[in-house]
Amino acid sequence: MNTTRRTLPSVANTCIKKERLQQTRRHVLTACSFTAAHSLFSARVTFAGGEGADRIQTSALIQIDRVLREATRAQQVPGVVAMAATEGGVIYEGAFGSQNLPQGPIVSRDTVFRIASMIKLVTSIAAMQLVEKGKIALDEPVPEIDPALSSPQVLTGFDAAGVPHLRPASRSITLRHLLTHTAGFSYRLWDLDALHYVHAVANLPARERARFPPSPLMFDPGARWQYGSNIDWVGRLVEAVSGERLDEYFLKHILGPLGMANTGFFVSPSQRSRQAQVHQRHPDGRLIPEPFEKQVTSISGGGGLYSTAVDYLTLIRMLLQGGQLNGVRLLREETVALMSRNQIGDLEAGVLKTTNRVLSDDVDFFPHIRLRWSLGHMINMDPGPHGRSASSLTWAGLFNTYYWIDPVKRVAAVFMTQVLPFADRLVLSLYGQFERGIYSAVNAE
Repeated sequence: MNTTRRTLPSVANTCIKKERLQQTRRHVLTACSFTAAHSLFSARVTFAGGEGADRIQTSALIQIDRVLREATRAQQVPGVVAMAATEGGVIYEGAFGSQNLPQGPIVSRDTVFRIASMIKLVTSIAAMQLVEKGKIALDEPVPEIDPALSSPQVLTGFDAAGVPHLRPASRSITLRHLLTHTAGFSYRLWDLDALHYVHAVANLPARERARFPPSPLMFDPGARWQYGSNIDWVGRLVEAVSGERLDEYFLKHILGPLGMANTGFFVSPSQRSRQAQVHQRHPDGRLIPEPFEKQVTSISGGGGLYSTAVDYLTLIRMLLQGGQLNGVRLLREETVALMSRNQIGDLEAGVLKTTNRVLSDDVDFFPHIRLRWSLGHMINMDPGPHGRSASSLTWAGLFNTYYWIDPVKRVAAVFMTQVLPFADRLVLSLYGQFERGIYSAVNAE
């Protein structure tokens, strides 16, 4: 589809503006607004359609603007940046609220966020690049870089004294197991047995502790799905197979080629000045800012990345377009297709029960919808409640950052704020309203 794109004037020089420009039977819709000292919004839309569709699209985008602005004014979230794109380009940008409450700097499209587990998609892309090059296989035992991978032990229970019982795993761990979270590793935040194991081992005499692995499996590889530290191990494998540190590999093979200049494990002073602060939601609903985290000294494939909505949208647009963007190809089209398909059969995925409500609520983004896992994403096997198609791809980060890719309706979107606990109900409601607004615009075309 031929498209016409119009760049908005500076929002700082514009108050409320709605413009419809007809060019050879194409309509370019632009809506923007600027509110008070702590909210900023800009939208850029390129659609084809008649005047009726234009009105619906404009109305939908203005409604997103209104919802996000009101949520930040009410301090339901401190600040939020939301963006969406189709194959024709960016169709929506919205930035509202402040980097920290009560009256910090305003957020913008360049605000830096801690994206936590949204790094897992980057690490999965890195692994699949190495699969393409024949340096590692999906279905062979992974290289023996650590006993936890080469000689995995499965937790079977605890004796009357609380001592863990372990046995050797019945099969080897493969890269496919790790990428799909079916290897058996879990996170203590969402697994009571894993939490119990750590406490039980810590209570043993020092001479006894050494015989227990720090990360046993909760089940045999391939037996079921459980979200866990699998992609941390994938990051280790990427380093071992490529011979490069993970941050160096990312920069050379993913972030650099895509121009993702604000994404990495470390933040500069300039980026720190643009970083949104994490806020903890208290039982009365108030959001209290947390101190900035210290810079990391070690890196992992499972968490710890900083990024912006602009950068992350670039990444998922690359996947939406079959592995390439703006003339840069990172993955073969068939690899992206493989990464987008269900890889776990009938195993159920995506539902998590928290062990610590300060850090995470219970997680079930799509109640009563079948959820599976691909090589990098969660998949909703049925249509979602807010507009996304069946077979859409998604995941999130601990501090309530989210993305989705809809390969049917050809939409990719990012939603970022900085709030604990994960899966916060107010944030999820706002995320859902953003999604509905995007599909109202897209479906009107």
